[in-house]
Amino acid sequence: MDLAQRIKEARPDIPILLQSSNPKFREPAEGVASGFLLKGSPEMLDEIRQYLKDHSFFGDFVFRMNDNGEEVDRASDLRSLLEKLETVPVESVGYHGSRHDFSSWLRARGEFALAYRLRPRQVSDYPSFEELRQDLISSIGAYRRERSRSTVADYDPEVLSYAGGIMRIGGGSIGGKGRGLAFATRLVDRFGLEGRFPGVRIFVPPAVILGTDVFNEFLDGNGLRSLSLRSEDEGEMARRFADARFPWSARQQLASFLFANSHPLAVRSSSLLEDSPYQPFAGIFETLMLSNDHPDPAVRLEELIQAIKTVYASTFSRHSKTFLAATPYRLEEEAMAVIVQQLVGQDRDSLFYPDLSGVARSYNYYPTAPMTSGDGIAAVALGLGKTVVEGSPCFRFCPSFPRHNVEFSTVEDMVSNSQREFWALRSGAGQEAQGPGDGGPLVQVPLAVAEEHGVLEWVGSTFSPENNTVYDGLSRDGIRLVSMAPILKLDMFPLAEILSDLLDVGAAGTSSPVEIEFAVNLNNPPDQPKEFAFLQLRPLSSNRELDAIETEEVSPEGLICESPSALGHGHLDEIFDLVVVDKNRFERAQSQECAVAVSQFNRRLTEEKRPYVLIGVGRWGSTHAWLGIPVRWGDISGAQVIVEAGFKDFRVTPSQGTHFFQNLTSLNIGYFTVNQEMGEGFVDWDWLAKCEAMEEIGTVRHLRFDEPVVVAMNGITQHGIIRKPGG
Repeated sequence: MDLAQRIKEARPDIPILLQSSNPKFREPAEGVASGFLLKGSPEMLDEIRQYLKDHSFFGDFVFRMNDNGEEVDRASDLRSLLEKLETVPVESVGYHGSRHDFSSWLRARGEFALAYRLRPRQVSDYPSFEELRQDLISSIGAYRRERSRSTVADYDPEVLSYAGGIMRIGGGSIGGKGRGLAFATRLVDRFGLEGRFPGVRIFVPPAVILGTDVFNEFLDGNGLRSLSLRSEDEGEMARRFADARFPWSARQQLASFLFANSHPLAVRSSSLLEDSPYQPFAGIFETLMLSNDHPDPAVRLEELIQAIKTVYASTFSRHSKTFLAATPYRLEEEAMAVIVQQLVGQDRDSLFYPDLSGVARSYNYYPTAPMTSGDGIAAVALGLGKTVVEGSPCFRFCPSFPRHNVEFSTVEDMVSNSQREFWALRSGAGQEAQGPGDGGPLVQVPLAVAEEHGVLEWVGSTFSPENNTVYDGLSRDGIRLVSMAPILKLDMFPLAEILSDLLDVGAAGTSSPVEIEFAVNLNNPPDQPKEFAFLQLRPLSSNRELDAIETEEVSPEGLICESPSALGHGHLDEIFDLVVVDKNRFERAQSQECAVAVSQFNRRLTEEKRPYVLIGVGRWGSTHAWLGIPVRWGDISGAQVIVEAGFKDFRVTPSQGTHFFQNLTSLNIGYFTVNQEMGEGFVDWDWLAKCEAMEEIGTVRHLRFDEPVVVAMNGITQHGIIRKPGG
């Protein structure tokens, strides 16, 4: 008993049970210990079990007012403990706090991190029991949110609405994009990014992920697997998928999710192979947007399920099949998870969009002094990220040198290259999801609308034609441009600093260069922080050892093409085919017809397993007809080398940040940028025009030679050449 008394004096919270065969010791033992047991009692085992529950906290947490008090309430888990703390008498909270009962109960349940945070705190540290109560509620709530965000737990509607984070519906894999999203969430928590910048909240938007087991159940339960693998009729597949029965359990959980969530949603693919370093599948599968604001929950549920079915069907689209044909994988190895994530932005006059969105990379393939490749590159635009990933005009800058911008170095460059329109989600009941090849509720809006909404003032400048000058801000009359000057020059928001930190953290966490997607809300109420949403993280292909490749000692007369900005590394000598857009006959109004013709040649050459060089004008893959030819990746997936040549009135620049560019770099495809009128390389268009074509479709010509066209690319100097056959 003396030993027990000394232990209690040092650590009153340690439970001590004394036992004796002599009942006369019960009263003195209970005075110094937590309990007394009589040896030989027929109920001794039950009494020990009850003691462990009551004093070692292996059972429920029982709220009492004092040592001998009656039970006030009880909690069985963290969630119910949080609820009971709100309602039990404050004196009970003080009583248990003085005994360190909360940390002891948490430790017994394996919540060691939270227990160790609470254990050093003393009741005397608080002015009142009520402040102790509020601190416990705050600490436990923060811990639950942190724990929920750092793992991909099974779907629980209450936890998701309370703590956010990423949760899953169904078993199987969460896919490549889902893994990236979960890893981004963990990085935000591990490195304390959420509150690192004063007045800015950095977060990953809440999401649920349908695992690949739901996809497999959907296919097999509706007999769609064999049809999907064999059919070339995309229209028939789309109808069969739309009419198919959706798994009941997943349907019920999605209904629960929508019951508590009327926020606009992004429905995104996350296949097994997606976002891997060497086969990224960027832009191959569907992403759809839902306004999710119909007053009837049943309608919203059906819209969501149809959007998920559309993503499922895109697994077997012609584009994905063509892409897979150029990789070592088989289509039957693929399976699709689907991410349903809250869309970031604000509703303004029935248009939902963020102030900014974009893509940033920790590795810049085309740095200009004083930048280096390791300083990274970012591409941002006003509105939804569709502007960036599809190669439309946007603003590019280096986070380490945010005021050094080559593309906007002259007034003419700013006027020619600046964003003039932005993408938004049209809100309002009855809006349908964006479907394949259909704008759906996504609309392109002029900058004047963003100015009316007070968004353009964060990123805008004004061009004055009268004196040929660009002024920061919108105080003058003139043509509005997206220049990012208020943010990057006037420091109205720490965008460059945030991107630098996230890229460093992502690269350290993955041990490789990374690409991130993000969106920003700036026009929040004054009492709320600005928001930086971390939407995605994916690893980039690692740098490989580069052998010496000679590209200098060749006469220009022996070359089809030379580029001082060539991406890729290696020597290719087994290419006999070229697909060329005839620059002398091409009209920008014909860009869509050119895309169709290129796709036809690509399909034929891919089936024949003949790699080829693709040469065209403007940007390949741009949806902006004035900038280039709007092919999708599946339309050119057989090309081993791709050449982009600028127009006379437009300097083409590498579209870093687009899905198109990511596939190029990951698959190690040669990528040549040429601006002949500006002295940046050349294409021998006259020689190409004289070559006899195997076939022509409009202004697109297929050339085949008896000898190979040899390609040499030096990844160190970024110099590339394409030799003429026999040259």
